[in-house]
Amino acid sequence: MAERPDSPDHQDPPNRLERPDTQTIPTATAAPATPNVAGSIGTPLTSSATRVVLLGAGSLGKEMVIALQRLSAEVVAVGPDKNAPAMQVAHRAHVCDLLDSEALLDVLAIERPHVVVPEAGVMDSSVLGQIEAGGARIVPSALATQMTMNRELLRRLLAEDLRLPTPRYRFAGTLVEFEAAVAEVGLPVVVKPVHSAGAAGHSVVRNVGELASAWEVAQQGGWRSDDDDGGLARVIVEEFIDFDAEIQVLIVRHVAGIVVCPPIETIEENGFVASWQPAPVWYETGSDTWERIVEISLKAISKLPGNGVFVVELFLKGDEIFLSEVIPRPTGAGLVTLVSQDRCEFAMQARAILGLPVVAPVVIPGAARALWFAGDGAPVFSNLAAALEVPTADLRLYGKPKGEGLRRVGVAFATGEDTAQARERADACAAAVAVHVG
Repeated sequence: MAERPDSPDHQDPPNRLERPDTQTIPTATAAPATPNVAGSIGTPLTSSATRVVLLGAGSLGKEMVIALQRLSAEVVAVGPDKNAPAMQVAHRAHVCDLLDSEALLDVLAIERPHVVVPEAGVMDSSVLGQIEAGGARIVPSALATQMTMNRELLRRLLAEDLRLPTPRYRFAGTLVEFEAAVAEVGLPVVVKPVHSAGAAGHSVVRNVGELASAWEVAQQGGWRSDDDDGGLARVIVEEFIDFDAEIQVLIVRHVAGIVVCPPIETIEENGFVASWQPAPVWYETGSDTWERIVEISLKAISKLPGNGVFVVELFLKGDEIFLSEVIPRPTGAGLVTLVSQDRCEFAMQARAILGLPVVAPVVIPGAARALWFAGDGAPVFSNLAAALEVPTADLRLYGKPKGEGLRRVGVAFATGEDTAQARERADACAAAVAVHVG
């Protein structure tokens, strides 16, 4: 576990989070509601530093660290894997199981952050209230993070409280309940653990012969909370929507208001595969679909407090709109904004985190395509020169220290006169890259 720098200039600033032996974080030493005063930000590794702890150290976290450091924040990456991508660029890093609340609080006691940003989809969210009560600001907030990490709480909020259009659904905590839920919703269905990271534990069930396998996949891919009975992970059984397009709407709530970015269309198969912006629904004429999408998306985040990036996932089928998920942080599909927007999702998130205003981005047609690695070991990338000869092409190689099975290890980008051209170029760039075991 990394230690904070110990130098005469690096003194413990006041109003930082501390963890006493009782594991109850006091409010007497609470940090200010925002990490800066009148827009001021300190200098990293000094007593004036604005310290941000990132819970999650993956490839998206790496971009988040870089964006925060560009605004002079001192950034600490925390995650379970040594030398994870974000750890390679952060000021300091701690290896910590994010489901271990005691270990997590130990790290925060060392770092005493102004701001804590849950970047990973899996962590013990029960400690977030303690962290927030102790004075560190959670981005977007403890409540928003807890609600969106629990698919049951989130779906009930969206469908039952806010009465927004979602696929039909049922919840189940046992195999018997699961089979009954599938019968009620009707095949085909999508099965997801109530708690999981990204697409872990997801499967599509098209016939009754696949039920047992889907239940087992959900049990292996999900993680248990205190609400799960008998050590089994609860699942959501969801109507399968044979959609025409999957859309993500990136919304940034910040100190001066709300920014809604043009929609991103994405292909998701066990997570991000490809994305492009703007999605056709944004510029189609003679339709009010985009206006309805914005209305639904803004309502979907209305009961989730706090500033920062919120991503609303929706399915479009004809004139119908189905709300799927709300994610309170940048996403893999949003990586396309590194080339399609003059302020990418990470730059806007960094501003929101640090209490700074965000302005609407300028958007040009852009596309992104994931790079894949199959094997066991450290990935090595070849043929990069040929890949970068594709007009407007660019690459981000995650720097994942090892691969196990099939994993995303980078992304190819391109822009174009329209999204069709941008997609062709991004696909050509990705196809040219050779990834093999080192």
